[in-house]
Amino acid sequence: MSRPGVDLVRHPAGATDLVLLAHGGEERSQAAPHLWRPALLRMWPFAAAARAAAPEAAIGFARYRFRGWNDVGDPAVDLRTVLDELPFERVLLIGHSMGGRAVVAVGDHPRVAGVLALAPWLPSGEPLVALRPPVTFVHGTDDTITDPAGTTAYATRLRASGVAVTTYALAGEGHAMLRRPHDWNRLVGEFVSGCAAGGDEHLAPTRARVVSAVAGIAVARIRLPVKERLRAEAWG
Repeated sequence: MSRPGVDLVRHPAGATDLVLLAHGGEERSQAAPHLWRPALLRMWPFAAAARAAAPEAAIGFARYRFRGWNDVGDPAVDLRTVLDELPFERVLLIGHSMGGRAVVAVGDHPRVAGVLALAPWLPSGEPLVALRPPVTFVHGTDDTITDPAGTTAYATRLRASGVAVTTYALAGEGHAMLRRPHDWNRLVGEFVSGCAAGGDEHLAPTRARVVSAVAGIAVARIRLPVKERLRAEAWG
């Protein structure tokens, strides 16, 4: 069985911070993930947004052992293994869908300096984690894959426990985050740079925005090739 790791697309000399992107997957699957899966490709523009917001930080993609959330191993277990052994002092976690669930689950790790969950999969009864701010949840109102109400409910539980949480509902947006790509990129950039993002804007999704989002994925993937592959067993 392969070990989890990180595929770095940016690693400036002397970088002490890492922006770690955790992509979505499947509810149940023990198949091996790979770099060209759509769920991972969708995260590439966020790597570009993070690079612009924090040029001195390293940027990488979490590499899971499996595509799904399984009893034999899930992305949260893999992320915690990676965080225990990473050669960076501070890690900003950004996760989408299943990756959003994973970054929330490991957000109490001492290396984590912030959690941004995009359309996270937070099912009823998900264990409450003592996250440290900044914590931001973003969900599209038209998402039919992961439940926006689940995100709201989890944020409410966090606030009741004393954790400050910022939430955004993007009107008209679905799970793939293709209808309002500039808003998703803006929120990622502002989160990484540490700036407070603006309030929810009710922008109507258009076909032009979807085309722009797909083009942005292709451009970001080409401009940010994997430069270095870190394996957990090689650290420490």
